[in-house]
Amino acid sequence: MNPTLGKQGYSQENYAYACELDRTYVGGSERRERNLSLRNIERIADTLEISLAELLERV
Repeated sequence: MNPTLGKQGYSQENYAYACELDRTYVGGSERRERNLSLRNIERIADTLEISLAELLERV
């Protein structure tokens, strides 16, 4: 899963902060070096102000 879908102009650092995730974790997940937990996927959806289902449809 690529968490940058619809990032809405955030820098990677600000995006990670808004999601309450570590910047290196976000970078690793973007490079597909890390797996995202369901809780972190939910944080991303909340930050993007979309439903979890909508985020998963984009994968």
